Amino acid sequence: MIWYPYEQMKTMRSPYKIINAEGVYLDTEDRRLIDSVSSWWSVIHGYKHPELNAAIETQLERFSHVMLGGLTHEPAQRLSDKLQSWLPGDLDYCFFSDSGSVAVEVALKMALQFFMNRKETQRTMVLALEHAYHGDTFKTMEVGDDEDYHFVLNAYGKSKYVVHIPTRIEALEKAFARYHERLNCLIVEPLLQGAGGMRMYDISFLKRARELCDQYGVLLVFDEVATGFGRTGNRFVADLVLPDILVLGKALTGGYIGHAVTVANRRVYEGFYDDNPAHALMHGPTFMGNALACSVALKSIELFEKQDYLSRIHKIEAITRREMKGFFDPRIKEIRIMGACVCIEVYDSASIAGYQQFAYERGVFSRPFLNYLYAMVPYIIKEDELVKVLSTMKAWFMIM
Repeated sequence: MIWYPYEQMKTMRSPYKIINAEGVYLDTEDRRLIDSVSSWWSVIHGYKHPELNAAIETQLERFSHVMLGGLTHEPAQRLSDKLQSWLPGDLDYCFFSDSGSVAVEVALKMALQFFMNRKETQRTMVLALEHAYHGDTFKTMEVGDDEDYHFVLNAYGKSKYVVHIPTRIEALEKAFARYHERLNCLIVEPLLQGAGGMRMYDISFLKRARELCDQYGVLLVFDEVATGFGRTGNRFVADLVLPDILVLGKALTGGYIGHAVTVANRRVYEGFYDDNPAHALMHGPTFMGNALACSVALKSIELFEKQDYLSRIHKIEAITRREMKGFFDPRIKEIRIMGACVCIEVYDSASIAGYQQFAYERGVFSRPFLNYLYAMVPYIIKEDELVKVLSTMKAWFMIM
């Protein structure tokens, strides 16, 4: 039996069974649905894309996977080279893993060991954001800040190694003034906090964070698992403010295969590059650098570049702003739009109970959570399809 995620198995409703998927559509036995959430924000090119399919099929004819321990292969090398040339600054050193959560774990481990290698053993603390979500493995839960996901950690009590602050510059400066000697890193979801409620904040916070990290020698980590590859309207937020460590996942492979990468700058990499074997990064996911995943990631990046996806994303944002302009309901607290993300936050979660089935009956797959009704559509979506998604969201409040 399947044990489903984020569900109380005793009371959950039966999930919709998908029998086919193509473009922006998911097919059940009785409905064709526009996927308004891109399979947890990853399927940016849509389903069954012929060029992505071909990339996997071509690699499959050679081999599907070999370990990177003592071995290497062309797809992993080519993806590493591509990311080195494509990413900003000196984000040149790629450590592959099999999921975004694990890639964040790697980033946090890098940040801690970077200072341990330098014998700065007091730097054991992490500065993170309120409402943060970085994954469901243990250290990512610790730096996260969402009781709805991570309440199990209450069994251990409050962590003495993590401090959470709001996205206000005053709070940021106060935290650095108090803790800077003990901090190894500041980790953020830049500009857009996803599972914490699609919360959006200003670039000025990140610019000040970069200044303070430079001033006090603290590493800045960007978790762009959700925000990378255009979701905020920027290629990467790292193009605007340069982190020391960048984490990518989800859309890295166009949503085809679970794969992620933790990319470090030269300073971080050289903190491990040593004759001392104890200074090596002792980490190695079995499926890191999977050949199929690397091959499809390379093709995904090629499509993103050649088909000018940023223009598509800006059009999605413009249409969304047009369709949502002037829309109001007393149950709505706020409507937030950034890039290819729109979120309707309600005061009471009861206001959106039943929306998923409502949308299903109208040909849209949605997955609201808590007080948030949102859409993060595939970038290939057509205008009429996007309008249908947005109109369905508005219709719920007009009918209920």
